Amino acid sequence: MLLSRAKPASGPATVEEKEKKKKKLPKLEDFVGARDYTGAVTLLEFERANKKNDIQTAMWISYCYFHLGDYKRCLKEYKEITEMKGAPPEAWVYLGCTMFFLGMYKEAEEASTKGPNSKLQNRLMFHLSHKFNDEKKLMSFHKNLQDIVEDQLSLASIHYLRSHYQEAIDIYKRVLLENSSNGGSKKEFLALNVYVALCYYKLDYYDVSQEVLAVYLQHFPDSTVAINLKACNHFRLYNGKAAEAELKNLSDVCSPSFKFASDLIKHNLVVFRAGESALQVLPPLIDVIPEARLNLVIYYLRQDDIQEAYNHFKDVSPTTPQEYILKGVVNAALGQEQGLNDHIKIAQQYFQLVGGSASECDTIPGRQCMASCFFLLKQFEDVLIYLNSIKSYFYNEDQFNYNFGQAKAATGSYKEAEEIFLMIQSEKMKADYVYLGWLARCYIMNRKPRLAWELYLKQETSSESFSLLQLIANDCYKMGQFYYSAKAFDVLERLDPNPEYWEGKRGACIGLFQQIIAGHEPRETLREILAILRNTGNAQVEYIIRIMKKWAKDNRVSVT
Repeated sequence: MLLSRAKPASGPATVEEKEKKKKKLPKLEDFVGARDYTGAVTLLEFERANKKNDIQTAMWISYCYFHLGDYKRCLKEYKEITEMKGAPPEAWVYLGCTMFFLGMYKEAEEASTKGPNSKLQNRLMFHLSHKFNDEKKLMSFHKNLQDIVEDQLSLASIHYLRSHYQEAIDIYKRVLLENSSNGGSKKEFLALNVYVALCYYKLDYYDVSQEVLAVYLQHFPDSTVAINLKACNHFRLYNGKAAEAELKNLSDVCSPSFKFASDLIKHNLVVFRAGESALQVLPPLIDVIPEARLNLVIYYLRQDDIQEAYNHFKDVSPTTPQEYILKGVVNAALGQEQGLNDHIKIAQQYFQLVGGSASECDTIPGRQCMASCFFLLKQFEDVLIYLNSIKSYFYNEDQFNYNFGQAKAATGSYKEAEEIFLMIQSEKMKADYVYLGWLARCYIMNRKPRLAWELYLKQETSSESFSLLQLIANDCYKMGQFYYSAKAFDVLERLDPNPEYWEGKRGACIGLFQQIIAGHEPRETLREILAILRNTGNAQVEYIIRIMKKWAKDNRVSVT
């Protein structure tokens, strides 16, 4: 059996040695090696308070604050260092990195250029070029990247930020493979599994993301980022309750001083609880968590506050597919609500941009975007091509079925459209006039006019119920369903004595009379026709009634 080289070959320690160990003060290297930056900064501040206020100590204090995520304190330290006599020139690059994490991109660029050329400076400028959307500079710094781990991970992160998730996965996997085959520590690069899992999450492969994430969670079950990602996967795979249960584990292990984790928990709980407490939680987090603004806009959309959603998003220049999609949705909603064609055109362009991009064209959101684009263009045959390709993922999704049913009905597939509309569970959607109108039309086209009439009878008197009545009257007339057409035109005429409604009622009554003569409608219906006709004071009524009564008398049909 091989003995561990990390242990001494001598016997148990003497009492004197034990006492010596107790008195031995912990060293900075011990804290940093264990990644205990709180302990390290406590020791360093103690040393600084005891007159050891040199540049080296200040540099280590800054380093610890940076790794603790306390960038504001780190910024203060590095600024003081750059003003010291004999300060190392690389401190300017470190200051630039700190400013980058605080979102001070212009200041970060200025600080970084004061430092010496280095690999770190090139990586920082590479990321700043991405933030500035400067493609020329981005490619210039890209050329300077070398085949070393730090540079490759930096490249992978830019791929991720530009939504090139597969390219990022390829780099992470290659780094993992090379370091495991070269005898490197697998544990050292274990966190890359989280990055790979995050990429798979963005590609909508939530089950694959879970499998990759499990590798990391076996070693670090209390990781904030990993637990949060697991909760997000559960939200996508199952529901908000399952996700919330996972997030509870994070709040249990999270230190009260770890602000980022608490903000993340609060933000995600709003999402998992379908917008509960959104107005209290999300506004203060807009500058802390990038998705907070998006989720606040989504909340306003769900509350039908389209104008407020637009106000919160109008000045945002989209950079990710999610932002482009949300921009499209907000503009489409505003355009349809207020009848503004310019906004509908902008929405159509945003949807086309995402759906036609190489990175999104084969994703579910990409196909939804193309369907939305063609929907706004009223090209419903094309809408169905895209919706049919993803319908298996949205079988019980009300919003999807709402749009799918409309597209089916618009292309004349009324039987399928009726089945799809009846699958919708949302009471809010079922009370919407667009839903009622399409469902009524499907009933009529599928020869079920009675069901369409019952839809109207359930409505309260309003402009929308009046429109529904017009639809029933005209569609039933077109389909030769004259009984319900006559009833609808009769109500319309009583609500609004428009000559057109009398003409419609007259035509429907005569059409129904013809169907009775031909034996296609029961003779007893004639009594109702006469009652409907008597509701009108038009001079033609008596003449029509006289003819109908004569036929009834000749054919022994009772009309009294």
